[in-house]
Amino acid sequence: MDITIDTSALIAVITNEIQKHKIIDSTLGANLYSPLSVHWEIGNAFSAMIKRDRITIAQALTCLKAYQEIPIKFIEVDFKQTLEIVGQLKIYAYDAYLIQCARQTKTPLLTLDRGLISAAKTIGIKLVEL
Repeated sequence: MDITIDTSALIAVITNEIQKHKIIDSTLGANLYSPLSVHWEIGNAFSAMIKRDRITIAQALTCLKAYQEIPIKFIEVDFKQTLEIVGQLKIYAYDAYLIQCARQTKTPLLTLDRGLISAAKTIGIKLVEL
């Protein structure tokens, strides 16, 4: 099975959130895909956690190492089609990149983000149910 995985699911795994084991079970043996933008989203999530004193730099670096060990194939998504998704759904580009990645790879999307779940359903993208 192939799956497009988003930042919310990756952060849940690498920061040991409650959904970690369900995500790991759902992706066991799967090929994982993400758009290149996920790198910057991961960095932004770490910076927000550091800024709010939820984690230290040392903890962020440990999480970064865990993230880098996850075998993900990063996809260059079609920018024109991504902008069309933005226009159609009136969503942020980062969410549209994930939808386009799932579309291009013909894979279901794994996300914990309710807004992204709703947008993906609207456009007919299958989801990985946890």
